Amino acid sequence: MAGEATTIRVVETREDVEAFTAWTETVRSRVVAFDTETTSTDIYAPGFRLRLAQFGTETDAWVIPVDAHQVPEPRRSLAARAVVDMLNDHPRLTVHNATFDALIAARHLGVDLDSLWSRVTDTTILAHLCDPRGPEDGGTGMSLKALAAQRVDSDAPDTATGLYAAFREIGHTKDTGWAAIDLHHPLYTLYAGLDVILGARLYHSLSAEAAVRGFGRLAEFEHAVALVCAKIEARGFRVDPGYLSELSIRLAGEATQWGGVAAEFGVTSVNAPAQVSAALVGMGETLTETTDTGALKVDKEVLKPLADLDRDWERVGAREPNLLAEAVLRAKRAAKWRVSYADAMLSRRDADDRIHPSITALKARTARMSISRPPLQQLPSGDWVIRRALVADFPGWVVGGVDYAAVEMRILAALSGDPVMCQAIHDGHDLHDYTAELIFGPAFTKGHRKIAKGVGFGKVYGGGPDTLARQTGAPLEQVRATLREYDRVYRGIKRYSRRLVQRAEYGCREVITPAGRVLPLDRRRLYAAVNYMVQSTARDVLAEALLRLDERGLTPYLRLPVHDEVVWTAPADIAADVGREIADAMTVPDFFGVPLFTDLEIGGYSWGSLYGAPL
Repeated sequence: MAGEATTIRVVETREDVEAFTAWTETVRSRVVAFDTETTSTDIYAPGFRLRLAQFGTETDAWVIPVDAHQVPEPRRSLAARAVVDMLNDHPRLTVHNATFDALIAARHLGVDLDSLWSRVTDTTILAHLCDPRGPEDGGTGMSLKALAAQRVDSDAPDTATGLYAAFREIGHTKDTGWAAIDLHHPLYTLYAGLDVILGARLYHSLSAEAAVRGFGRLAEFEHAVALVCAKIEARGFRVDPGYLSELSIRLAGEATQWGGVAAEFGVTSVNAPAQVSAALVGMGETLTETTDTGALKVDKEVLKPLADLDRDWERVGAREPNLLAEAVLRAKRAAKWRVSYADAMLSRRDADDRIHPSITALKARTARMSISRPPLQQLPSGDWVIRRALVADFPGWVVGGVDYAAVEMRILAALSGDPVMCQAIHDGHDLHDYTAELIFGPAFTKGHRKIAKGVGFGKVYGGGPDTLARQTGAPLEQVRATLREYDRVYRGIKRYSRRLVQRAEYGCREVITPAGRVLPLDRRRLYAAVNYMVQSTARDVLAEALLRLDERGLTPYLRLPVHDEVVWTAPADIAADVGREIADAMTVPDFFGVPLFTDLEIGGYSWGSLYGAPL
């Protein structure tokens, strides 16, 4: 590795366990990397097994089989005990994507999560602080192999390809092979051992850069936030299996029904873009956007305006809906929801009918949180169909939500210091109504408000006039005129945006958030500076709120942080008190001169009840 010999040892006997224990004493003063190999990524699903646990320094690794299906007793118990002792006692550990392995250690080895976390440095967090860009944006990304190739050894062996070939030899795929490969297959143990050697070396590279760039306090903050998210993930969210089973059948029917409508227009597969685009052009629609290969785009951003639907799947009223575009959209959504939500939640629920969505506390360039398995943050804001499946812990309990009121607009006002918007907030105005009145006059319509709201969010999320025209259904010239008026009314925001962009043009091509986060800007997208600043700051506001909630002992009630909202459950008789406490902990009375208030809502037995689902 980088010209230096490395050694991987695989525990096979009682004597090997004793040798590993002796080794742990020799490295007590060093940072040791920890990793696991498992049957899948679904830690809480039935049948999940921890197969290997591995530890390593820059030159030495130990691979310890602990799979009860293949390691006989008492050797398996001895090996597992040695692993637990190391996790409980070693003063400094490093883990890449630490939440996953820490939750495995807690769930399947009985290790105390808080104690373990206090001694762990997550190199994924350090990597994100040093460069949050993914490969698609010119960065390295957060994968161990890519980071190691950049920072450790570009020629470091990557055994994944060979391992996948070994999976195929035994009749498995790269998804199922992890559970079937022999514990002592040489490629499997080599893969496992190399990961911790790479992890140890990566730690030294990243920690040195993070220290030089002054990210120490921010790293501590991110580790604390990740721990709270890990606790929420471990507790999980209960689901209604009966409802999910019925929903799966219903969604399959919807996909078939809408697919049949598309077939009437000659589209035999809604997943065939060439068929869809040809049919739409044949119907007289004009398609102008193309993919990198030159094919006409027919993604949802193109189809929704044709179907006269906004991003929340509600009618815009701008045109006659194209029935084919709507059929394709609804058929694909029904099929996706069935696989990604209904069936996924049924298969991944634990013995207590709980799912444990993976909460990535630090994601995307702006650090916005992400939820996967299933991707609950992607649900339309006004739809209750999927949310109805997630329910309170017990009969007599309810689901509640607390979210920030117009947090992005308030943060934009605070950071820019725009006096007009700040005063409107202090006076208690609805910002979108207020903006519509300033631009269109006191007799503004719902359509005017929608345009004003779209322009405001365009400042936050980076949408240009073309995008806003599609989303609102307003004529392009009207949107452009509204953008000009917005800049005239809120001059402080325009000055703030210009200042950020000019700094990037003539100085460092980046923005630095109030938290000290450094966000690189793309040369051709310097206009995204405000978007990055606001979104990242809104994320940090929520992250700080999670820490305050944890300090007040409220984490056991929390079920999900979604966008700018916290979803929680509690017994009905104390729900009002719990909700008020959560809302109070999340409120920020003075954020750079602007208050960040919260809205509390208490529903019924399901999360969907907060969105209009039948009680």
